Amino acid sequence: MAVTVGQQARIWGVTALVFFLLLWFLGNVLLPFILGAIVAYLLDPLADRLERAGMKRVWAVVLITLSALLAIVVASLIIVPTLVNQATALIQITPQLVTQAGNWLTERFPTLVEADSPLRQQISEVGAGIQQRAGQLLNTLLSSAVGVINGLLIVIVVPVVTFYLLLDWDAMVARIDDLLPREHVSTIRALARECDDRLAAFIRGQGLVCLILGTYYAVALAMVGLNFGLVVGAIAGALTFIPYVGALVGGLLASGLALYQFWGNWVWVLAVWAIFQSGQFVEGNFLTPKLVGERVGVHPVWLLFALSAFGALFGFLGVVVAVPVAAVLGVLVRFAIAKYKESRLYRGARIS
Repeated sequence: MAVTVGQQARIWGVTALVFFLLLWFLGNVLLPFILGAIVAYLLDPLADRLERAGMKRVWAVVLITLSALLAIVVASLIIVPTLVNQATALIQITPQLVTQAGNWLTERFPTLVEADSPLRQQISEVGAGIQQRAGQLLNTLLSSAVGVINGLLIVIVVPVVTFYLLLDWDAMVARIDDLLPREHVSTIRALARECDDRLAAFIRGQGLVCLILGTYYAVALAMVGLNFGLVVGAIAGALTFIPYVGALVGGLLASGLALYQFWGNWVWVLAVWAIFQSGQFVEGNFLTPKLVGERVGVHPVWLLFALSAFGALFGFLGVVVAVPVAAVLGVLVRFAIAKYKESRLYRGARIS
């Protein structure tokens, strides 16, 4: 006897509930496996390309794994310490920046900001508040990152999981396809292809855009001599996956630092501004159309909500799975809306 619509809804509802309960109770245990699966998903097209070029799958996976490990080691030894040092120095100098900004306002607008006014006192307190909160945030991030990186579970399990999943990716996908209910196999395959297209466009494409822009911002800001240019470029590049947010946050931060450092030398201030303008021009006209295209379909507001909600519910693991889950839910919601518009509930009983 065929499974009714109500029974199917209950089955898939229980499946979704089990998934979220696993994230809730086994987050720390599942983290290395989910990270390994995400990395394997990202690297699978490269392995397929090497395999089509004539290289055996196992050797293609070995080459990719060794190259990725080498890149991680180099980044950990060279780039990460510099980023941490610059971020720490930026947090320490923040009160001085805020105080000098208040002095600048007092000198140029004495009637607006009097020395004993509440606004002046608020400006003086902002720097200490930013330093305290930013310092707590940085210490939390560093302690969490150190705990994760130093954990043998992460260091050992993630590369191993990535290696074996990447090696058996195609066979694993075929086995999952064989388990799909035959009655709905074509629909599930179509939804899976759409999810894969959007995930590939967003995670692979937008990730590459973030890497390119972050590198460009960091190198260009360092070349003009902006203090903390590397960490500002890293922040702008990391936030580029949310449209306009990376350029806005990085541009405002870099412009503020440029005004503080190069006040009176407007050529360098304009140079910092031009760096972000040129980065936005290249991203909008070349990088995003070529690497991402129009297949993403993940609205920035929905993405921010997913990151906030999953991060609050599941911690770091929630942040990791937020983007893939948001993209998949977007595909399912669009499919449900399309079905709803075909139903009698939407069209009415008299409309054929």
